Amino acid sequence: MDKKKAIRLRDLKINFGKQEVLKGIDLDVYRGDIVGYIGANGAGKSTTIKIILGLLEGYTGEVSIFGETLVKGNTAYKKSIGYVPESADMYGQLTPAEYLTFVGTLYGINGEVAREKGFQLLRLLNMANFFHQRIDSFSKGMRQKVLIVSSLLHNPDILFLDEPLNGLDTNSVSIIKQIFNQLAEKGKTIFFSSHIMEVVENMSNRIVLLSDGKIVVDGNFSELKAQSQQESLENIFNQLTGFNHPEQIVETFVDYVMDQDGMEI
Repeated sequence: MDKKKAIRLRDLKINFGKQEVLKGIDLDVYRGDIVGYIGANGAGKSTTIKIILGLLEGYTGEVSIFGETLVKGNTAYKKSIGYVPESADMYGQLTPAEYLTFVGTLYGINGEVAREKGFQLLRLLNMANFFHQRIDSFSKGMRQKVLIVSSLLHNPDILFLDEPLNGLDTNSVSIIKQIFNQLAEKGKTIFFSSHIMEVVENMSNRIVLLSDGKIVVDGNFSELKAQSQQESLENIFNQLTGFNHPEQIVETFVDYVMDQDGMEI
């Protein structure tokens, strides 16, 4: 039986002034996919996600979620989406108890239910002792755990994540990756972006590479290795984005650093 389509993009384009950012994106994402959406800075990754989330207008083309085309003013679909941005204003004066209660009510969850669910999820991530402490006292990794839990409170069907493992310690990374895998096995769709190729390589069952506003690669890691004859995703990424000689940049950079007299090299 075919998997249900979660996201459908057709000929998605957008310009910022005279700059073409997206030049015709066609993409189908299905239930159970864990998609690593990668590209160099400025390739259009965040722009794509912001359009799907309804945070950016002025595009052309078609965007649909579970078969429903996005139209201006339609926000009902957002109840099926969870989002973890790379950086977020978390109202640091609040505690996780207060923050998660607030987020839960935004999604129509009873405040006490959201508070209890948030506590149980954070407890499993070794955060029980910090549930009533102010978020502005937290480390990056602790904040990330609160953000991840807040994105899952309403049991969304699609998760959008920007650098989802940012700041997490090794044990937490292992747990979060397994959580995402099990959610995908239960039919959730995970769509994430990261600049750390090892994270993308290990987390994704599908990798989509965006370059200069277009999709240039779409497949699993084994397929990409076979096509490119490269052993690491980092080398595949460099090859497909035309970044073929990083060692020359490295050598020249180090030469400048080591030049004590400030003389031209």
